[in-house]
Amino acid sequence: MNEPSTRQKQYLHSIKKRRICIMLCRNSIILSFIVLWQFCSQKGIVDSFIFSSPKEIVLSAVDMTLNSRLLFHTAVTACETIAGFILGTFIGTGTAIILWWNSFLNDIVDPYLVVLNSIPKTALAPIIIVWVGNNISAIIAVALLTSVIVSIMNILTAFNETDKDMIKLIYTLGGNKKDVLFKVILPANVPAIMNALKVNTGLSFIGTIIGEMLVAKYGLGYLIIYGSQIFRLDIVLLSVVILALLSTFLYKAIMKLEKKINSKII
Repeated sequence: MNEPSTRQKQYLHSIKKRRICIMLCRNSIILSFIVLWQFCSQKGIVDSFIFSSPKEIVLSAVDMTLNSRLLFHTAVTACETIAGFILGTFIGTGTAIILWWNSFLNDIVDPYLVVLNSIPKTALAPIIIVWVGNNISAIIAVALLTSVIVSIMNILTAFNETDKDMIKLIYTLGGNKKDVLFKVILPANVPAIMNALKVNTGLSFIGTIIGEMLVAKYGLGYLIIYGSQIFRLDIVLLSVVILALLSTFLYKAIMKLEKKINSKII
């Protein structure tokens, strides 16, 4: 195998250097914000009772980790979110396939999807809780409802915008609608499905937190409500930070899955 040329080495080095610079800049922004926040809290520039401080958040994290409460609440929220995320993805993709397959049904359902998507999910959450019950099933149902309609609409739109010439080619070669689905529609829309997964990440967390704020006795949503009621802003902000870390972890997992699928397709 030929050794890379000098220009290729320079190009690869420049890409690596750029990635390192981006990572350093990102970390510097976060670190600078934390240091400034702590400084302002100590000097009384901002009220630490209202805005808390990084030190108080870290102390709360240590205290709640030692008595296992933090890990338990985090695990509850993660499990509920993943359940809603998986259900929303599979139901959304499956429904999009059915609606693409049956254009008559698609025309009937389309206005209902638009209306359901426009309704704030926070308005439906109390209704779902009354129907399903004051339990974990209600929280998962709210997370599912928050993400499934968006998934259906995004994936269905991508299916309908697939290259028409490719579809005609399958029919010309004697294929049927099943061949079009598995040889054109699904392979061509892997990026759209992966984008739907990325969107579902945030929406599932939103639905889970809404449900936990209304009915749960456990989870990060419960901690946010509990912390705000007793004016422990360190607990509230700690819960928000953990939510950000969980969503980042799930997003990174989806990115790795996308790269793996794309490598197999290529």
